[in-house]
Amino acid sequence: MLMEEAGKLKIYYGDESGFSLEPCIPYGWQPPGEYVRITPVGGHRLNVFGLLSRDNDLHAFSTHGTVDTDMVIACMDEFVKTVTVKTVVVLDNASIHRSEKFNAKLLEWSQKGLRIFHLPPYSPHLNIIETLWRKIKYDWLKPGDYAAWETLQKALDNIWTAVGKDLKINFAGLKHFSEYKTQKAAIN
Repeated sequence: MLMEEAGKLKIYYGDESGFSLEPCIPYGWQPPGEYVRITPVGGHRLNVFGLLSRDNDLHAFSTHGTVDTDMVIACMDEFVKTVTVKTVVVLDNASIHRSEKFNAKLLEWSQKGLRIFHLPPYSPHLNIIETLWRKIKYDWLKPGDYAAWETLQKALDNIWTAVGKDLKINFAGLKHFSEYKTQKAAIN
């Protein structure tokens, strides 16, 4: 993390998420005797591949289709154009991040200053973008945002734009993946 703090390395955490008109409302309040509900509506779904740094720099790529290897490669090809210092992208072990097609791009990206680090299996707690997805679904999206598909899309577009400016996550207490590597080496 010292190289990152010195500006010699940038670390982004990547993952996919999906958003639909089925809200993620963990609790609610209603006046006594009044019945309040949000009726889930099927149909549309917006899938997102995102890359997020600890300083809340977000690169979000959305599609109404499936996030597959081809989409992730296209997103990484766009992202690598923004790389100005050595950059590491931390990903989980999903098959779309480990496919032959994906692996065939590693050398090209490496030559442009971008490297991929795969987290150990079953360790989503080390991928800070999971915190972003939770914040969006449980805090930043409001019940009214689920009123219509257009409303939800507009709310999400506003969130993508606001992350790092008006919307920030404090990652100070979250474990850094390099700390995991150091601890694991010390144990072995």
